[in-house]
Amino acid sequence: MTAVASPTRARILAAATELFGGRGVDAVSLDEIAAAVGVRKQTVLYWFASKEELVDAVFADAVAHLGTVIESAIRAAPDEPLARVDSVVAAVFRAAVRTPPLLGLTRGLGRLPEARATRLREHLQPLVEQAVAYLGREMDAGRLRRGDPRLIAALAATTVTGIATDPEALRAVGWNPNLVDLRRLRAELRSFLRAALAP
Repeated sequence: MTAVASPTRARILAAATELFGGRGVDAVSLDEIAAAVGVRKQTVLYWFASKEELVDAVFADAVAHLGTVIESAIRAAPDEPLARVDSVVAAVFRAAVRTPPLLGLTRGLGRLPEARATRLREHLQPLVEQAVAYLGREMDAGRLRRGDPRLIAALAATTVTGIATDPEALRAVGWNPNLVDLRRLRAELRSFLRAALAP
């Protein structure tokens, strides 16, 4: 059985994603991950030689999952930039609400030492560059309003991440992190992006 196909490895990755995404990388030990999976720490170290290697694998796995979500949303949308942006935002929002630790991982990057955060950001870079390049092409073609594609991509990503991973911020402005209010927030974000990007 290969490492990629191992159910034990997959369970370790799932538990580490949940714990790292919910509490932060530095707040979680390998012992806690082993306990969550129901294995010994040595089993975790069999599949991942160090905590750093496990963190790297968790980020790579989370980004691959988000990449699949985004590609599916793009394929499902018509070839019209506002519809595609809308479809991607809705799909990522849905994934974030269903599995908050996925985006909690990216939110936690700011709490890590710069060298480690920089290395982990490399996993995200292809997705970011793809989004920025798409927005730039559509702006150049006149199909989206001219703006800074990097800033627009960052604003959309941080808004979705914040909504999905910071319920206290929502409560502070009178929203409740329940499905009804989250759907309203998603609709507001999509409406905002459409207004900002419509040519």
